[in-house]
Amino acid sequence: MTKKNPLPLEGVRVVDFGQQIAGPAVAMVLADFGATVVHVDPPNGPQWDHPANAVLNRNKSCLKLDLKSQSGLARAKKLIEKADIVIESFRPGVMKKLGLDFAKLRANRPALITLSVPGFASNDDLRREWKATEAVVAATCGAFTDMGFNRVLMGVNPSFSPLPLGSAYAISLASSAAVLALLEREKTGRGDHVEVPIAAALMEGLSYNSYVIDGLPSRYKTMREDEIEYRKANKIEFDLSYEDLQEYLDPFYRTYECADGRMFYCVCPSHRNHAKRALILLGVYDELKAAGLPEVEDLHAPVAEWDGETSIGVYPLPKKWADIISEKMKKAFLAKTSTEWGVLFGEGQIPGAPHRTTQEWVNDEHTNAAGLIVEVNDSVYGLMKQPGPIAWLEEFAADMLAPRPRKTVSFDEALVELSSVAAQETVTRPTGKAIQPASGNGWLEGLRILDLTNVIAGPHSTAFLSRFGAEVIKLDTVKPMYDPLIGVLFTFQTNVNKQSALMDITTAEGREGFNRLVRSVDMVVINAPDRQMKPLGLDNASLQALNPGVLFCRLDCLGGPLPGPKTDYIGYDDIIQANSGIMSRFGGPATPEEHAHLGTLDVNCGFAAGLAMAVSLYHKLKTGQATRARTSLSAVTNIAQIPFAFDYKGRAPFNEPSGREAMGHHELSHFYKTSDGWVFLDSNRSELDKLEGIEGLQGISSAASIGEFLRAAFQTAPANYWADILQEAGIAAAQPNAIEDLREQYNREADGTPGTTLGSFSFSTYSNHPSGHRITHIDHCSIRPTDASTRAFTPAEQFGYSTRSVLASIGYSEAEVESMIERKIAGLNWSRQYLPGVESLQVVSPAISIGEILRAASQPAPAIVSPEVLQSEGAVLLGSESVA
Repeated sequence: MTKKNPLPLEGVRVVDFGQQIAGPAVAMVLADFGATVVHVDPPNGPQWDHPANAVLNRNKSCLKLDLKSQSGLARAKKLIEKADIVIESFRPGVMKKLGLDFAKLRANRPALITLSVPGFASNDDLRREWKATEAVVAATCGAFTDMGFNRVLMGVNPSFSPLPLGSAYAISLASSAAVLALLEREKTGRGDHVEVPIAAALMEGLSYNSYVIDGLPSRYKTMREDEIEYRKANKIEFDLSYEDLQEYLDPFYRTYECADGRMFYCVCPSHRNHAKRALILLGVYDELKAAGLPEVEDLHAPVAEWDGETSIGVYPLPKKWADIISEKMKKAFLAKTSTEWGVLFGEGQIPGAPHRTTQEWVNDEHTNAAGLIVEVNDSVYGLMKQPGPIAWLEEFAADMLAPRPRKTVSFDEALVELSSVAAQETVTRPTGKAIQPASGNGWLEGLRILDLTNVIAGPHSTAFLSRFGAEVIKLDTVKPMYDPLIGVLFTFQTNVNKQSALMDITTAEGREGFNRLVRSVDMVVINAPDRQMKPLGLDNASLQALNPGVLFCRLDCLGGPLPGPKTDYIGYDDIIQANSGIMSRFGGPATPEEHAHLGTLDVNCGFAAGLAMAVSLYHKLKTGQATRARTSLSAVTNIAQIPFAFDYKGRAPFNEPSGREAMGHHELSHFYKTSDGWVFLDSNRSELDKLEGIEGLQGISSAASIGEFLRAAFQTAPANYWADILQEAGIAAAQPNAIEDLREQYNREADGTPGTTLGSFSFSTYSNHPSGHRITHIDHCSIRPTDASTRAFTPAEQFGYSTRSVLASIGYSEAEVESMIERKIAGLNWSRQYLPGVESLQVVSPAISIGEILRAASQPAPAIVSPEVLQSEGAVLLGSESVA
């Protein structure tokens, strides 16, 4: 395929010293966007010898250098002299010991950007020297311990997963940081050094597993939580079977068997329309209404004020109605195959998908047509199916779908390649004496964003950018479509640093207010399928007519760079987990189970959208062109499965560790029980001599069964002994932590700082949270620039708290605002309580309002889409039915 246009990062030169997954993948992402990348391996080749290196090194020129030799080091420095960005992923201090001191390199060349992606933070005195493999980081961060209510009830702990989630989150975060540093350099001429510890990235990815709300109302407690409490109180063993566990799941959030014997995952909780559509499609809605299924008008009212005992659109449902509905749904699903239900749910705009394996995902008609999977003719594996780009700009999408296979080059060839790019560059940034001193500001100070998103992925993307100084206005409907669990509880994380306003844009007057807001911002962000863009006036022509030059970002569920059969299907994180093979791997093919980390893909989709928006901002600053940034849950599932998400003729079977009994990759990379707990050993046969030299492991080399030998040996001493002695010997190992313990150890009262100086882990407690509850969050501290700053987040406002100030900022008088509120064109809240409970409580006013801090102005604009068109499309506010 011939590229029609220069890609957004063409002209950017990268030298990639990264090993394993995260470092090389960051360089791969930059190369996918057009950067010229030279990848450097040690003399014996990559540390991780795996077919996935064909993916990680596509679009790169690869060579080997011995950095421990004078000639190799000299050659590395010559390559760096031609680079804009240098990437490494070793333990902190390794590059400096090898003679590549990033601080000195940047002192000599202030325009240089250096990026480090270590396992643990350089200021983590306890762990910075550890051999930080993917599994060691995961075990340390609680990723193998806090695996959800299902695993608790089944008595499975610790629980292994082969997904490289730490690296997956770090890839999106570090790629975003690299592009944002380029953006800042374009303004000032000055580069930066940025560190993105994989452990800190993983903690951000697990943020929905780690935050605590003191005094959480009982209405949010699931049947599984009730059963856990009951068993604890009565000293009953946690031993539920997979089959028994299903009866503790909400009917709109569970797996059903179909006519073909395969499974279908239905995910319709918390949204009235989705659940009702599912019941109608399954043919059981009228039966349930006849049986007395109640419907509550205001789900955001205290439970004591409801006009019925429950309602569809409530999560969790009480057991009585959950059992009745589940029984009818189980029978209905048996009428058609999982594939047939997949089409019916997708075309009916209902979140649901058939369970499939990763092999099926990689070879699926939709993923291949949409560019979620691309073909690369690799020199080793031949024609190879690989993951497509994790983010893209619509204007360049087709040009990103024909990656060049990795190629081996000599040092001279690599140097010529970098030099030729440098010779062709048109420098538009300050250089020489014009380079500005470090300002200490955030990379996005002055950027104003209109956030029209919902649930997790979309709102998380704008919250992510807010840490760099962006001002975000969150606009929602006057009447909520989601119940408070998804509609409010999740926003404690996703709505930090935002002003919240409520408006009904289905009215002409509300649409006028929306148009004024669009005119006042630099970027508009939404999560919705493409079919909703034109009716909402968010297609490119309409948006540019309203605000010429405004940028736009869209996230969705199954979208790719090109249209595919399922492009307009809607869904959540769980839908893609089921469809892409994550659930089949986690629970086992016969008993699929959602990966227990809430927001597993959602959070990373938000980070990937941040990357896309950063590229869009950089491209506009360089060229003046406004673009439309894109990503999807489907795009990011591929990097969560990067060791598996590829195929080629002769590929080994897709038989990676799966199911609840999996405790590791193999006998030397495995969980073992110790005298007082567990330890994860992450070694291989090349290290048998090292293991032989450890007290208590003598004889391992000659053991008939290494696994049996280690099972016996590890039970002779406590877990901390084994973890310490193995790490001291240079063997990767760790005790599995619990997030609860990490939170207790690394928590502090919120002090207005982002936590980047506190090591790999940092939590903040907000005792005066606007909700009236005491809230503890993981700090958003994974991206750590040296010259630029990041900010701590301000707690999420109650919905509608800033409506008055937002409307005033776009030219409405006080009288006009009050009239809009009185006529419900605008709103001040969704309920009297910030987080609705069981009983009615006094309203708690927010302690902090961003609306009182941030002010802006804009000019009014005429409406471009009639309310009739919006209502006929069924849009309540900007695609509230269409979630990512």
